[in-house]
Amino acid sequence: MFNKETEYALRGLIYIKLQNLKERRPGTSEVAKEIEAPPFFIAKILQRLVRFGFLKSLKGKGGGFFFDPDKPDIPIIKLISATEGNRSFSGCSFGLKQCDSNNPCPLHEKYVPIKEALNKLITEETIQSLAEKVYKEGLSLIEVMK
Repeated sequence: MFNKETEYALRGLIYIKLQNLKERRPGTSEVAKEIEAPPFFIAKILQRLVRFGFLKSLKGKGGGFFFDPDKPDIPIIKLISATEGNRSFSGCSFGLKQCDSNNPCPLHEKYVPIKEALNKLITEETIQSLAEKVYKEGLSLIEVMK
């Protein structure tokens, strides 16, 4: 549903949050291994997420990635907007430039409720809330992905 960068970013952030809940700060190679993603791609994604302010990082012994406890939770829509832009939320499912209730595409009627439900989901759910659900279930992220 999302592009690979968004998928890896979402899984990476959730994994990092899970580790932060255990008072750990994972590094790039650990994150890549645990979410089954290419290390070089994860390194680029995590660097971008730090630049965007989603994460913080420390170098050296005891370093790694972590969430700033003073920042508010990150809605999934913010992550998707940062990696894919807003096109995912406003575009026509059929790819038309002009698609609305006055000029609907063949999928418009059935797609609008789906798009509204998806927007509600990604606006209400946060990286932190997803990680906490996984944490409470006592599962690893890899078990959730299978």
